[in-house]
Amino acid sequence: MRAIAITSFGAPEVLVETSRPDPQPGAGELLVRVTASGINRPDVLQRKGAYAPPAGASDLPGLEIAGTVAGGDAAELAAAGFKLGDRVCALVAGGGYAERCTAPIAQCLPSPGNLGDVQAASLPETFFTVWSNVFDRANLQPGETLLVQGGSSGIGVTAIQLGKAFGAKVLVTAGSDDKVAACMAMGADAGINYRTQDFVAEVKALTQGRGVDVVLDMVAGDYIGRELQCLADDGRIVVIAVQGGVKSEINAGELLRRRLTITGSTLRPRSAAFKGAIAKALRERVWPLIESGRISPVIHTVFPASQAAQAHALMESGQHIGKIVLDWTI
Repeated sequence: MRAIAITSFGAPEVLVETSRPDPQPGAGELLVRVTASGINRPDVLQRKGAYAPPAGASDLPGLEIAGTVAGGDAAELAAAGFKLGDRVCALVAGGGYAERCTAPIAQCLPSPGNLGDVQAASLPETFFTVWSNVFDRANLQPGETLLVQGGSSGIGVTAIQLGKAFGAKVLVTAGSDDKVAACMAMGADAGINYRTQDFVAEVKALTQGRGVDVVLDMVAGDYIGRELQCLADDGRIVVIAVQGGVKSEINAGELLRRRLTITGSTLRPRSAAFKGAIAKALRERVWPLIESGRISPVIHTVFPASQAAQAHALMESGQHIGKIVLDWTI
């Protein structure tokens, strides 16, 4: 099969098309004939040598795929409601930049019938991540207010739509007025240009001094202390990336007095059972919203798979709004 390998750690150019043997599905897995692969920030970190795949996972990058079921134990497939030839999308721990990829059956979802494979491939990583962190860990409730840092990212556009679909008010930060406008067009209630505005002051103004209930944070670093000032009493910060650094200084007294919570998680090393529970919740509660058109994938650019290096360069430029996807059919 064709695959995109990391030849050495470094710039996007270290991503090179190569040939690999087809992987073979093990117990509890199926084989996907991949037609599209999503690009995600962890892929960039892996390429740079900063995010190793979990033990036993493929060394090839790629955490989300879409295509058709091409193999697996017939009884296991049937028990999960799948058969050969079914269109699926899946969250994987690695190996997604290839024409064939194995995936735990529990982490596979039927591709929504109203979406093509390129669109379906843009769903798993961001939807699993947002659901697990915003709704499970941070317990966002209808009527609460969510602040999404980096609202124009793949995670951000998913968080906007899911937050609104489940009855929350959504505020976002983004790095330009155009990106703020794009977030507003997707349903955000208000947007803040973090390059020209103080997001703490703006959040307080937008909430009449109350603050927000949940912050979805991809920055960490010195943002954490500032985000505490954005929270309402009993508010929660959930950290899913550390683009701004791993060290933060906080006012612990404020944490105590106002019953604030700082939490976080990384999804990739979690068990198939844990991710399978997220997949089940998505299938029951979110997939109907996608199939009805109420929630739609937001795709910025589709690259031929052979241009994975260019796709990574675009992601690192920060110029995209929404998802970047590789297409193995062009």
